[in-house]
Amino acid sequence: SDGSVRGSERHGYDGRDFISFELGSKSFVAADDAAEITRRRWEDENEAEGWENYLKHVCPESLRKYVGYG
Repeated sequence: SDGSVRGSERHGYDGRDFISFELGSKSFVAADDAAEITRRRWEDENEAEGWENYLKHVCPESLRKYVGYG
């Protein structure tokens, strides 16, 4: 492994996609018009920085920890 991290965070409700965060582009993708409201708010509040940190650091550290438990 070269240590690079790829990923996304996806949210849905009632079995349908709602919004996702794409790490590669550091952007939110709204699945429909209703999710556009959330996308705009999260972009205004700079939520992408938090999701980027989670996907690049917190999540991989947790995976390494739990994989080590076997």
